[in-house]
Amino acid sequence: MTLTPFEQDLLHALPILFMAGWACLNLLADALGRGASARLWPLAVLGQLLALGVTIWSWAGHAEPATRVFEGMLVVDRFALFLDAIFLLSGILTVLLSGPYLKEHRFAHGEHFSLILLVVTGMMILVHAGDFVSLVIGLETMSVGVYALAASWTGNRKSAEAGLKYFIMGSVATAFLLFGIALLYGASGTTNLRLLAAKAGELAGNPLYLAGMLMAMGAMAFKVALVPFHAWTPDVYEGAPTTVTGFMATAVKAAGFGALVRVFLSAFGSSFFVFGTTGWANILWTLAVLTMTVGNLTALRQSNVKRMLAFSSISHAGYLLIGVITVGVVPGESTGPLLYYLLAYTVTTIGAFGMVAWLGSWNDERVGVEEWAGLASRHPAAAAAMTIFLLSLAGLPPTAGFFAKFTIFKAALGHDGLLVLVVIGALNSVVSIYYYLKPVVAMYFREESRAATPLRSGAVTLALVLSAVLVLLLGLAPGGTLEWASQSLMALAAK
Repeated sequence: MTLTPFEQDLLHALPILFMAGWACLNLLADALGRGASARLWPLAVLGQLLALGVTIWSWAGHAEPATRVFEGMLVVDRFALFLDAIFLLSGILTVLLSGPYLKEHRFAHGEHFSLILLVVTGMMILVHAGDFVSLVIGLETMSVGVYALAASWTGNRKSAEAGLKYFIMGSVATAFLLFGIALLYGASGTTNLRLLAAKAGELAGNPLYLAGMLMAMGAMAFKVALVPFHAWTPDVYEGAPTTVTGFMATAVKAAGFGALVRVFLSAFGSSFFVFGTTGWANILWTLAVLTMTVGNLTALRQSNVKRMLAFSSISHAGYLLIGVITVGVVPGESTGPLLYYLLAYTVTTIGAFGMVAWLGSWNDERVGVEEWAGLASRHPAAAAAMTIFLLSLAGLPPTAGFFAKFTIFKAALGHDGLLVLVVIGALNSVVSIYYYLKPVVAMYFREESRAATPLRSGAVTLALVLSAVLVLLLGLAPGGTLEWASQSLMALAAK
C-alpha cells in the first residue's frame, strides 16, 4: 500500500502525535473520573511507556540524517528522537514519584498528570522544530504547562510565588525570542531554519540579522538558566513541588539545550556566525564560565538541599554549554557526548530530587541539610542511593556523571581555543565536590535529631531504584549508550 505524502508525514511524526493524543485521553479520563482523578498516574505512566516504544521504533527507522515533514515545519532525525526518549524517561520517573507525593501532601489533582504529558508533547515539538514558528509553538506548549505545575501546590504560598516568577521569566524569554524572530525575518524574509542557513553568506555582517540572532540566544539562555539570565530560578525550584522541580531541572533543561543546538547549529552553523567577535561561540564561552563558576560558588553557601540542587542545576548548564560549543567549532564532532551528558544528568537529578520528595511527609518537607542527619542508620539503602546521585552530580567514578563530564571535556580538547574552558570546568567540578558531600556527611557521620517519616510507596521506590541503577549502568558500561547518542548526529549547516 502506497502512502500519500501527508500520510508519510503523519507516520514520521507519530511519536509527537501519539503523545498529544494520550495527553488528551488522560485529560478526558480526569474529566470523567468522578473523584478518582488523583489515581490517574498509572494511565500517564502507561502512555509514556507506549510513546517510548514508538520513539525507539521511529529512531531505528531514521538512519538518514533528517526527514522534513509538514513543509519543513518539523524535522525528524535521531538527534530529536534521542531527546524525545530522555523527555519520556524523565516524565515516567516524575509521574511515578508524583502520584504518592501529591497524595501525601494533600493537593492531588488529575490534571497534574495531564499537564506533564502536555509539557512532554511541547518539548518534543520544540526539539523537532524546523521553523521558528513551530519552535515557538513547542516552547509555549511546554512553558505554559510548567508554569501551572510550578504553582500547583494548592494553599502553598511559595508554590504560587514560584509559578508567578517562572511565568514572568518565561514571558521575558518569549518576548526576546519573538522580537529576535521578527528581526531575522525582516533581514532574511524567512523563518525556516534551513533557508536561514542557506542565506548565511549574504547575511553575514547584517546588523539586523546579528541582533535577531543575539536576541534568540538571550531567550534560550533564559530557558536553560544561564548566568546572568538565571534570576529567580533557584526561588522557582525551591517553591515548586519537589517532583515538579526535578522535572523542570531535567526535562525542561534538556528541551532548552535541544532547541539551542537545533537553532544555532542549523540556522547559525556557518562560520560567519560561529567565530569572530560577534560569533556565538565566543559569547557562549563566556556564558559557560560564568554559569559554572557562579552556580558552584553560590551552591557552596546553601543549607537547603533544594536550593543547593537548584544552583547545581545551573552549574551543569555551564558544562553542557561546553558540549554545544564543541559541536559548533570542532570539525566532525558529533552530538554524542552532549546527548549522553543530558541522559546521565536527567536520571541523576531526577533521582536526587526524588530522594528529597521521598524523605518529606505532609507539612514536613525536610529540605535542610541538617535534617538529613543520621539517615544512614535508619534507612541505609536510601542513604546509599542519595550518595550515588550526589557523587554522580560531582562527576566522580564509577557513576554516569563521571563519564559524562569526561566525554564532554575530551571532545572539547579537539579545539585549542577550548583548553582554558575545559580547565575551568574541571576546577569547578573539584569545587562542587564540597557541597555535594555535605548531605553525605550528614547522613553517615551525624546523629539523627528527629526520626524521618518517609513516603511508603512502591511507585516511589521503583523510580528511585531505577534511577540509581541507570546511574551506575551508564557509568560502568557507557559504550552502548554513547554509541547510540553518537549515531544521533543531526544534519548541520556547513561550518
